[in-house]
Amino acid sequence: MNPRFDIIAARVPQGSRVLDLGCGNGALLAHLRERRGCSVQGVEIDPDKVVACARRGVDVLQLDLEQGLAMFADDSFDVVLMIDSLPNLRNTERALREASRVGRQGIATFANFAHWRIRLRLASGRLPVTEELPYEWYDTPNLRVTTYADFSVLAAKCGLRVRQAMGIQAGREVHTLPNLLASEAMFVFSAG
Repeated sequence: MNPRFDIIAARVPQGSRVLDLGCGNGALLAHLRERRGCSVQGVEIDPDKVVACARRGVDVLQLDLEQGLAMFADDSFDVVLMIDSLPNLRNTERALREASRVGRQGIATFANFAHWRIRLRLASGRLPVTEELPYEWYDTPNLRVTTYADFSVLAAKCGLRVRQAMGIQAGREVHTLPNLLASEAMFVFSAG
């Protein structure tokens, strides 16, 4: 079990309708269904991960998030998850706006490129390879990297309200100096 699942699940109200954009193998959605009684739906582009979702009994649509979410009406979901998916999107602003349109609340997580270990690695002249950023620079699926501090600027630009912000480090919440001490950033947001 991924320890951050419980941190994310704590922000998802019991019995919520949840959409996960870039749901991977569906493990988080299965966790929310089983532990929080949520009605879950995933969106994933990778065919192997779509099959993994189906094996878990998670409803999933094979869809490119870059194409938008036109098939979903406004406020179709209580919570929209964007767990590690933002760095892989070309049009991040559009994706965040769409997430806030189809969901009453959004939760986004991503590797925090300002974490002290990453800063140290950069100071040595090399790009980091970490648990949160496990790829060499030449084979990463990420289109961009970002920091904890950067998300609030993007959210404001998109007209979103950040309701809660924290970092995650080694499966624990980080509220003190998260831009420096957390390897992962987590934000709960909604439409302005």
